[in-house]
Amino acid sequence: MDNSSGVGVLDKAALVLGALETGPTTLAGLVAATGLARPTAHRLAVALEHHRLVSRDLQGRFVLGPRLGELASAAGEDRLLATAGPVLARLRDITGESAQLFRRQGDYRVCVAAAERTSGLRDTVPVGSQLTMSAGSAAQILLAWEEPERMQRGLRGSRYSAVALAAVRRRGWAHSVGEREAGVASVSAPVRSPSGKVIAAVSVSGPIERLSRQPGRLHAPAVIAAAERLSEVLRRTGTE
Repeated sequence: MDNSSGVGVLDKAALVLGALETGPTTLAGLVAATGLARPTAHRLAVALEHHRLVSRDLQGRFVLGPRLGELASAAGEDRLLATAGPVLARLRDITGESAQLFRRQGDYRVCVAAAERTSGLRDTVPVGSQLTMSAGSAAQILLAWEEPERMQRGLRGSRYSAVALAAVRRRGWAHSVGEREAGVASVSAPVRSPSGKVIAAVSVSGPIERLSRQPGRLHAPAVIAAAERLSEVLRRTGTE
């Protein structure tokens, strides 16, 4: 199929954005993935970065930029984010713990919505926070259903194992105790698109002294129910 629109610079920019869909990419990686000349790939990536369609990670690699999410919300009305607020607030009220919604962006998971516990000791994760994919129950959820090759790459240097991810897939939820941060426990469950792909993770997190060393026993049913409510919204609207 001919993917040319007849507007060369837009076609090349689309190639760059498409190459970044799988995660952070170096300039050499962009050149290899797009077939563009190195100066052309660099010029387009920098221009897209200027418009916040492309960004850089901590290693200087190119990643998809925040403007894409903003445009999706404005033009496509991101049903997941539109619905997440009330669902997370209810989850917080049921569990008494802070609730979050995470999406994966390359080597990180980003908190895209949150409902904080209003008082007392709590785990605060501000919206927009970038957290590691190497630790935490939400990271486990976002990696557990990936393709085998990508999963193996994600497991390198992680604080959980392939055996742990197999258990996550079997039971449908993940928990962590002191994995991301000392003294903090969490429970997470997957949000799925209509096609069944895991596109986000719903979590509750708080101090181990309240959640215990088996937080799934306390909160897995509520977290799963919240994730299923969000998945159902996506199924009804046909939103991937």
